[in-house]
Amino acid sequence: MTRLALHVAIVAAVLAGPQTAPVKFDSGRAWEHLRQLVAIGPRPSGSPAIEDARRYIKAQLASAGVSVAEQAWDDETPLGKVRMVNLVATIPGAKKERLVISGHYDTKLFRQFRFVGASDGGSSAAFLVEMARVLKGRKNALTIEILFLDGEEAVVEWQGNDHTYGSRHYVEAAKKNGSLSSLKANVLIDMIGDRDLRLKRDVNSTPWLTDLVWDAARLQKLDRYFVPESTRIEDDHVPFLQAGVPSVDIIDLEYEPWHTAQDTLDAVSARSLQVVGDVVLAALPDIEARVSKANP
Repeated sequence: MTRLALHVAIVAAVLAGPQTAPVKFDSGRAWEHLRQLVAIGPRPSGSPAIEDARRYIKAQLASAGVSVAEQAWDDETPLGKVRMVNLVATIPGAKKERLVISGHYDTKLFRQFRFVGASDGGSSAAFLVEMARVLKGRKNALTIEILFLDGEEAVVEWQGNDHTYGSRHYVEAAKKNGSLSSLKANVLIDMIGDRDLRLKRDVNSTPWLTDLVWDAARLQKLDRYFVPESTRIEDDHVPFLQAGVPSVDIIDLEYEPWHTAQDTLDAVSARSLQVVGDVVLAALPDIEARVSKANP
């Protein structure tokens, strides 16, 4: 390159302004969040430990420049009233219509053994903290809510209303305050830490939204983790679906240590967090386009 050509190239680069690198999910950061949460210990709803988890999550969101609000209430459970708190982190977008990326941060209450929920409760919370940081640096077509749900786990047993307390409360509150109408889609993350990650399509989930996520996995050459087999799942996405909000559940129910004392850091993998992070980020433009087309 001649001196003149080099000069022209430099001037062109200056005039073009700084180039923004594409935002990337960092599983190293997510793994550190997971490690910190697991170190707190069992984190069932209403416990001092889940308060510690909330403080940690809120501090990390604040350091990323993401605003967060508490949605607190007392819910009736088989063991009496329990104080529960959803955390709602909001990342403004070009439109007021909202896309929710959700997951629970509580762990199941077990008295027989110490349950730290590395994958079940830990992986989703750690994922959401990192995703909030990533999306804060992205130009989002929609306003995005990162929703940390309390009370997904049954306090005693998964029957009746003894489960999904946080998602049911969030949806009911949205109905009452009129904000449900601006909620256009929900991507639920749950139990994604499995070292042998295998995510099946949930037949309860919205087909078009499921297709967009699984298509993104195929295009990212990660379809060996997002497999074509189907299953039926009851989870925090059900209250959203019942309210007419398109939702997809990304969950590995084949996780062998599920609800056992072996659900520890040894059983989970940062690679699995990275896979889901890469796929969700790859799917977002198509999700935003689909929602924006329906709501010009």
